[in-house]
Amino acid sequence: MNLRHSSHATMLAALLALPLAVAADITVSGVRYEDSAHIAGSRLQLNGAGTRYKGPFKVYTAGLYLGKKSATTEEALALPGAKRMQVVMLRDIDASELGKLFVRGVEDNMDRASMSRLIPGLMRMSQIFTDHKKLQQGENFSIDWVPGTGTIVYVRGVQQGEPFREPEFFNALLRIWLGPAPADWRLKESLLGKSA
Repeated sequence: MNLRHSSHATMLAALLALPLAVAADITVSGVRYEDSAHIAGSRLQLNGAGTRYKGPFKVYTAGLYLGKKSATTEEALALPGAKRMQVVMLRDIDASELGKLFVRGVEDNMDRASMSRLIPGLMRMSQIFTDHKKLQQGENFSIDWVPGTGTIVYVRGVQQGEPFREPEFFNALLRIWLGPAPADWRLKESLLGKSA
């Protein structure tokens, strides 16, 4: 009887430990992404993380957090609930140039009519980065979607102004990395959990 009880306890302990073994932090180009993030009371899981290259140079790492795993752009965009895109710089970069690249990235991945509605928000987003002048190696920014609030941009952990209220604004930004003309194809695959 004691032996059976002992084996049940061992099996129960093994089962309880199982979820901890499945969820794991990921390190990409020396940057650690935790397996989960909490936004506005929601627990998100790391969908994928990767490195953005420009030619042979590593520019930044990015991690995508969603309410549940999504393997396609369509799934990630359609998923309800909070979302986060976290970016950590791997080299010093002109922040105003980054802001312009965001606008171009949205333009490359949306039809003209849809984009025209987002121009005021995109100009404000570009200005946020222009105001910071430079992002240095190791510094980060994140873009959060909070249902009922909007898109919130954080630079170095500090919220930048009021949320962007347009519901489609976050998905427009997400398409920079996940759209049909992504910033980096390898990064897109990594964010969708298809490669490390």
